Amino acid sequence: MKKLSVIVPCYNEQETIDIFLQVMKQVETEMHLRFEYIFVNDGSKDDTLYYLKEATKKFTNVNYISFSRNFGKEAALLAGLEVSTGDFITVMDVDLQDPPELLPEMYQKIQEGYDIVGTRRSNRVGEPALRSFFAKKFYQIVNRISDTEMVDGARDFRLMTRQVVDAILELNEVNRFSKGIFSWVGFDTYYISYENRERSAGETSWNFWSLFKYSLEGIVNFSEAPLTFATLIGIISCVISIIAMLYFFLTNLVTQNPVPGWPSLVCIILFLGGLQLFCLGIVGKYIGKIFTEVKRRPSYIIKESHFNK
Repeated sequence: MKKLSVIVPCYNEQETIDIFLQVMKQVETEMHLRFEYIFVNDGSKDDTLYYLKEATKKFTNVNYISFSRNFGKEAALLAGLEVSTGDFITVMDVDLQDPPELLPEMYQKIQEGYDIVGTRRSNRVGEPALRSFFAKKFYQIVNRISDTEMVDGARDFRLMTRQVVDAILELNEVNRFSKGIFSWVGFDTYYISYENRERSAGETSWNFWSLFKYSLEGIVNFSEAPLTFATLIGIISCVISIIAMLYFFLTNLVTQNPVPGWPSLVCIILFLGGLQLFCLGIVGKYIGKIFTEVKRRPSYIIKESHFNK
């Protein structure tokens, strides 16, 4: 019988682990696959690790990895993919916002010949309006400026073949954005839509600011458009300044009076200075990415782990 590896990143999820496993055990009975659970404790501050240890005692197919500190969800996903041994691999959130009951349908699509079966939310009911607005704008912007298409509402929850995961693991970059990587590797992909769900328990660790920073990572990692934008701003500023100088020079020749306007001059200087700093910030962001990559630090450090045999 073939094996399915279920990768579950966890950060302060002590309230959801038992609920998740109860639901997943029901799904196991519907699928002719051996299940392997790989929980990745991403430096949780609560008792998540304790509940994971208890789960390994109850179920022989439950395993865990525990990081030395919080390295982020991207690192947790990478760690899970690297240790997975299944013929098929799925990535799921432990809070049940990713519907486990979709797995049989997803597996059926894999049997039909697809390499990846992803999921996407058909709506954002329950989300703050501001977050939903910026999420939609992010997908619009990134798809306009990047060659890698990202599906609006797509989740990390997807079922993949071993070949797809092996291809993903060949990308050894430190700065990772999984949604973009899943799309970049290609392969035949099918998406299943479902209505947005609330968490089964606990509170999310994602706030507006963390999501905003995450979206910037996606734009910088999969597009050079910001650098082009900074270049265009510089060119436009130079052209405007040349036109302004010619205008003031000709005005002075015709009227024989010096052009007044110290306040306007100060405003122009401040405006151009702001544009320069803005463009330097864009360039600095890319240089920072290069700096992180060349140091070649590991994406995560494992403090302890447990794998049932």
